[in-house]
Amino acid sequence: MAVSLKQLVNYCNSLLTPEKYRDYCPNGLQVEGRGEVRRIISGVTASQALLDRAVVLGADLILVHHGYFWKGEAEAVTGMKKRRLQTLLSHDISLLAYHLPLDGHPQLGNNARLADKLGLQITGGLEPDNPFSIGLTGRLTNPLSAAEFSQQISMAMGRDVLHIEGGPDQIQTVGWCTGAAQGYIDKAADLGLDAFISGEISEPTVHSARELGIHYFAAGHHATERYGVQALAEKLAEQFDLEHHFVDINNPV
Repeated sequence: MAVSLKQLVNYCNSLLTPEKYRDYCPNGLQVEGRGEVRRIISGVTASQALLDRAVVLGADLILVHHGYFWKGEAEAVTGMKKRRLQTLLSHDISLLAYHLPLDGHPQLGNNARLADKLGLQITGGLEPDNPFSIGLTGRLTNPLSAAEFSQQISMAMGRDVLHIEGGPDQIQTVGWCTGAAQGYIDKAADLGLDAFISGEISEPTVHSARELGIHYFAAGHHATERYGVQALAEKLAEQFDLEHHFVDINNPV
C-alpha cells in the first residue's frame, strides 16, 4: 500500500502536536522527497550511515528523532551537511524528524517506551505543574538494590550503564528522562526520588548525585532513545499498511 507524503506528515503532526513544544530544531518534514510513501526506515539520528542504509533498502521516507537544522549550527550547506542533503535529494527520500514531541508523547514517546523496557510504573511527570513535561516519575513493583537495578537496566539496554551511588540501599521510586537530560537530576532529587536515569552524564552530575542523595544511572543517549521512533514508525506502518525497517546504527554514547 501507499500513502501520500502530505497525509502521513499531517497525521504525525496531529498525533505529536509539535506546535506545543519550544524546541531547538524544526519538527516534522525537514526534507521533501517523493509524493508517495510505501517504505519507511526509522533510526535515532539522520547520520550518513543511516541515509546510506536507507538508500540500499529503497526507502521513501526516513523517520528520526535527531534530524537537521539545529539552532546555533552553521547555516552554510557545506561538507557533511551538503553530503547528507545531497543523498536525500538525489534519491528523492523524505526526512521526517521529531525531537521533544517524540520525547514527551504519553504512549509513543521515548520516556514512555523506556518505562516499558525497564518495568517501571509511571506515576507522573518530573515537572508536575508542566503538562508538557518530557521527564517522568515512576516506581518499581518491588524494591531493588542499586546493583540489582543497575543490572536490570544494563540487560534492557544491551550495554553496561554507569552508576553513581548517592541514594538509599533500596530503590523503588525513580525519575527518568532520555538523552542529554542529566540536568534533570535536581528535579528528581527535589521530588525525593531514590534514583534518576538519563542517557548522558556530565562532570557535575557525579557531585549532584552524591550530595543530593540520589542514585544516578547513565544508560546512553542513543540507547535510551531507540524506542520512540520505532513505536511511531510501527504505528504509521499499521495505520497506512506500510513497510517499516528500524536501522540501529551503533553508537556507544
